[in-house]
Amino acid sequence: MKVLIFTLLIAGAFAVPANRPRLRLGLNKIIGGVAATPGEFPYQISIQDTTWGSASHFCGGSVYNKNYIVTAGHCVYGKNHDDLKNLQITAGEHDLDKKEENEQSINVEKIILHEDYNPWRTTNDIALLKLAKPLTMNDYVKRIPLETDEVSVDCQVTGWGALTEEGSFPSILQKVNVNVITDKECRDAYGTNMILDSMLCAGGDGEKDSCQGDSGGPLACNGTLAGVVSWGYGCARPNYPGVYTEVSYFADWVENHAV
Repeated sequence: MKVLIFTLLIAGAFAVPANRPRLRLGLNKIIGGVAATPGEFPYQISIQDTTWGSASHFCGGSVYNKNYIVTAGHCVYGKNHDDLKNLQITAGEHDLDKKEENEQSINVEKIILHEDYNPWRTTNDIALLKLAKPLTMNDYVKRIPLETDEVSVDCQVTGWGALTEEGSFPSILQKVNVNVITDKECRDAYGTNMILDSMLCAGGDGEKDSCQGDSGGPLACNGTLAGVVSWGYGCARPNYPGVYTEVSYFADWVENHAV
C-alpha cells in the first residue's frame, strides 16, 4: 500500500496526527506505469480479505520463501486472531477479476508484526505472514532474495494500487520504474524527523509512484527486495517521493522470525 490513509475507512481504527501529511495507507496503486505480463513478477502477491465471501485485494506483499510473505506493518496492524479466518494471500496473481490457473490462494496462519512498529510515525513498517500451507514454487511463484546492502538507483515497483491519486484501481498488475533518491533529498521534502535511516525513498518526479492499494508490495532493485511500499504525501506529487521500508535494515529480523 502506500500509506494513503483513506480517512473514511481507517480513521475509525486510529486517527492520523494533525502534523502529519495525508498519507496513503492500504489502498495504493501504481501511477505512470504499464501492465505487467503474466509471471513477470512471480514474487508479487495480493493480500485479500474474504469477509464478504469474495476475495478483496487491499495490500501487496512479496514471497520470502514457501512459508512466509513479507509485507508492510500497517497492512496488518490491528488485526487479531479472529481476523485470520478471513485473511488470505494469492500468489501467481495477474488479473484480480479473473480466476487463472496459475493462482495459489492460501490462508494466513499467523501475523508477525515488527515489535517496534509505530502506527503514528509509520516506523519499522514491516511484517511477516506465515502461511497455513506451503506455496508450490514454479515459473509463476518464486521467492525474491532480500537486499542486504545499498541499492542501485533504478528500481521497479509493482502492485494493483490506484492509477491516480483518489483514482480507479486496475485489475491487472502494474509496474513502473522509479529512481532511488538520497536520504538528504527525501528529508528536504518531508522534514528531517520524518525520514529515518531505515526508510528508503524513490520517485518524486510527479509522474511515477506507488499509490493506494500498493502498500506492502515490493520495490525490487537488481533482483532483490530493497523496499516495502510504506507511505507518502499523496501519490506522484512533484517533489514528494514515495517512502519505503528499507529492507536491508530488517534483513536479520526477517531471517530470525521466518522460521
